Amino acid sequence: MLHRRISQFLIIYFTGLAILLSIKYVLNLSDYVIPCPADIGTTFLQVFPMYSSDVMDTLSVAVISQVLSICLAFLVGIIGRRTTWFGSFVKVAAYNIQAYPIVALAPIIFILLGDGFLPRLLIATMICYFPLLLSVLGIMSQPITDIEHFYRVTGRMRWQLEVKIRAYENMNKLTTVIVGSATLAMAGAIVGEFIAADSGIGYSIRIALYQSDLSRILIALFMIGISISLYQGLLEWSGYLAKKKWTD
Repeated sequence: MLHRRISQFLIIYFTGLAILLSIKYVLNLSDYVIPCPADIGTTFLQVFPMYSSDVMDTLSVAVISQVLSICLAFLVGIIGRRTTWFGSFVKVAAYNIQAYPIVALAPIIFILLGDGFLPRLLIATMICYFPLLLSVLGIMSQPITDIEHFYRVTGRMRWQLEVKIRAYENMNKLTTVIVGSATLAMAGAIVGEFIAADSGIGYSIRIALYQSDLSRILIALFMIGISISLYQGLLEWSGYLAKKKWTD
């Protein structure tokens, strides 16, 4: 799983880099606009230690925000799976909160909380949780008729058992959704850092952008892609182990 994800990313990244360099040489652009491969390699050696630390900083925010998003999505999804007044209220409240664009809310968050760890975590969580919520709501609201009917007839059905049945029967979907949400969590963390943070790979990209240093931006994108590919591969592997253990 890890090997497949990393190889797929490398193919995509170097294809994009080849296209960018082709544009450079076809249009005869200067190294200031698009750096040559030698400049990219030299810059990589210079910034690799610093960017490694920045990526780990950002990834830690992304992982924590994803865990929070999963917990929130399951909490709202389990409560909102019933077509009761309270279930409908919870879903409507979750939808309305997400209706506000993060770009509009981010300045308020940074004014109130500053530019440290907490605002980055909050922004990443807000970006990550809503797609998770939609998927979890869809899964938890869909009865597994044949299995659930048996437990209802025998009087053994409880809400915990109902949730377990629906989660197990949709384990592949849940794994796919959780793995995909890792990208949103990482993107959310980077967005928070890019807007007003003082650390992380998003902050480093913002500095490189102000300096018009495309080499550093390309290297940052490479390291982001490698880290998220590794993390998603680990999530897929964990999902596989969880399903295997559950089955056994």
